[in-house]
Amino acid sequence: MPQAGRSLYFRVGALVVVGAAVAVGFILFLTSGSLRGEQTIFETYVRESIAGLDVGAAVRFRGVPVGRVTELGLVSVVYGATARDPEDTTARLVLVRFAVEPDRYGRTNVTQAVRAGLRVRVASSGVTGLAYLEVDFVSDPARFPPIEVPWTPRYPVIPSVPSTITQVTSAAERVMTQLADLDLRSLVGAATELVEGLRDQVGGQGDLATTLREAAATMVSLRSAIEGADLAATVRELREAAARVGAAGQSAEALLASPEITGAAASIGQAANDLRAAVARLPAVIASLELALRTVRGTTGDAQADLGPLLRDLRATAASLRDTAEALRRSPSQSLFGAPPPPPPRDRR
Repeated sequence: MPQAGRSLYFRVGALVVVGAAVAVGFILFLTSGSLRGEQTIFETYVRESIAGLDVGAAVRFRGVPVGRVTELGLVSVVYGATARDPEDTTARLVLVRFAVEPDRYGRTNVTQAVRAGLRVRVASSGVTGLAYLEVDFVSDPARFPPIEVPWTPRYPVIPSVPSTITQVTSAAERVMTQLADLDLRSLVGAATELVEGLRDQVGGQGDLATTLREAAATMVSLRSAIEGADLAATVRELREAAARVGAAGQSAEALLASPEITGAAASIGQAANDLRAAVARLPAVIASLELALRTVRGTTGDAQADLGPLLRDLRATAASLRDTAEALRRSPSQSLFGAPPPPPPRDRR
């Protein structure tokens, strides 16, 4: 009996020691980062329920564990926030603080990362359903801006985004609200009228039925025309035309490759070169012509200055000769013998 009692006491003591060791190990596991002083504390504010998220839950960046949740609470208790007006919802926010190990996540500027789209959301595992914090970058940071709060945060703040379940639930609620606002009776009546109108158009003398009958008649006529046409002869003619076109192309290639065409092309090229050289000499020729014109203009001006007096003298000489000729015509003897004798005096009675 004493041997059995000592064995029982030993087993109970061993169980207590093992339980204490497990508890201490678990506590050391949860606080290992804080004991080493290598953890950075952040906080975020959530508008939705965080049911399933407990202290010690994992913080993951794209599935990689980088930290642990350290504190859960309400901002109305932690910061003493109160609603400033009926539309102010900041006092109803949930506070989540978590520690991140820089050795796992890296040392980055949180302000720049938040500006680039770093956000936090509450996620859950697919099998166990345990909630954890997921840290990731969103494609549109302006869609989820940081929440403006009236207090000074104790730790750096990383904004939160709604969880996937919350977004799906909100979208479903919006759809159901829009469906509730629809007049389903009017929609069903309009659909019924549309179906009846289509039935009348197809089965009666409507435009659609007439169009379908005309299309069927056209298809029958087209089929008859195709069956009655001599397609074989048409194909042969097309082949002959293609052969003639090919022969014409070969003749054109042979003509272009002939020595006459090659020589003509060379002559045209030489003529183009000569014309280009002549055009290049034109500016010098034009300059020479302008210089000659200026020289001729100067010479003409000097000749005109010298001929002016000479022409006046010639004009005066011509006038004197004209007067002399007129005098000779009137009195030739005067030119030969001198002036005529004075007239005899008249007798005075």
